[in-house]
Amino acid sequence: MNVDKAKRYSTLKYTLSIIDTVYLLLLLFLFQGTGASKSLAQGISVRVPGQCLVIPAYLLIAYIGYLLLDFPLNFYRSFVIEHKFSLSNQKISDWVKDQLKVAGISYIVSLLLLEAFYAILKNYPYAWWLVVSLGWIFFSLIFARLMPVIIIPLFFKYKKLADESLRQRIINLADKMKVKILDVFEIDFSKKTLKANAAFVGWGKTRRVLLADTLNNKYTHDEIEAILAHEFAHYRMKHLLKLILVNSSVTLLSFYAVFKTAGYALNIFGPSSLSDIAALPVILIYFSLIGILLGPLEAHISRRMERNADMASLKITGLKSAFISMMEKLSAQNLADNNPHPVIKFLFFDHPPIGERIRMAKDFKPLNNQG
Repeated sequence: MNVDKAKRYSTLKYTLSIIDTVYLLLLLFLFQGTGASKSLAQGISVRVPGQCLVIPAYLLIAYIGYLLLDFPLNFYRSFVIEHKFSLSNQKISDWVKDQLKVAGISYIVSLLLLEAFYAILKNYPYAWWLVVSLGWIFFSLIFARLMPVIIIPLFFKYKKLADESLRQRIINLADKMKVKILDVFEIDFSKKTLKANAAFVGWGKTRRVLLADTLNNKYTHDEIEAILAHEFAHYRMKHLLKLILVNSSVTLLSFYAVFKTAGYALNIFGPSSLSDIAALPVILIYFSLIGILLGPLEAHISRRMERNADMASLKITGLKSAFISMMEKLSAQNLADNNPHPVIKFLFFDHPPIGERIRMAKDFKPLNNQG
């Protein structure tokens, strides 16, 4: 693996992530502080035929404005850099189509959440922060269930894995780990990226295994089994549910902070109450700042879960050598930063760095003679 190339790629990604966050906060402060949000809300309220259209129209105009302002940075981050480092062969026309799909989905989901938020705010003026947070848990579970059957097919095509030997091996592994899956599918990752990935997605009857076609002819069956054992371990240890609860706790804290202190912020920025759509940027500023403060804690929790899943994979399969070689291949193929600075790890990594995962595997003592 070209370590210097991986370091350059990672450094660019870290830098752009910081710029993204600062830029978003700057836009939110300007949108609220200059009175642009208030003017937009007032202009819409006198032009649309009914109050029920104010929120959809406000969100649509504000979101289009943000997409236009963010376009140069987004294009450089998600298209230019990926091609510069030979990690993508996607055509620009296909990239634009994907961006439009993402924008459409984001708008619809955001509109549904906003409509629910303002309805709860109206009906539960003193406990809305709690009701909204409980609703977030429900939404997260529904979204996880619908992801593989509605969202993913909008961007990728997948078909049942043709390699029957590997498919049966994965099904047997799932049975061994007491994980029920619909089937094993191959997803056409290569039309967008040259990176490799494998995932266990869905909830309830929609659970399925997705293998990127970029794994083809590069990874042995042992290596793929090690990957999937890790993914199944997440399910066995209820990590998805735990992460939803962690995320919901952060959401609860965020909304409670808004509930207790928003009066001060509203006095500074001007809107009369949170129920005024013109105050939406204030709420987003809260979430952005709390996300910055608590993001490293969420990442730390996620890294612990990933380490536990790695350990479970090694214990269940005994494929120590395959696990190590799989990690080395993933690192090279995805240009991963194997040994980041501790500050970088603290801020950006929700998985242990691959260097740590390999060292953990080398120190692992298998219970059988495999690996």
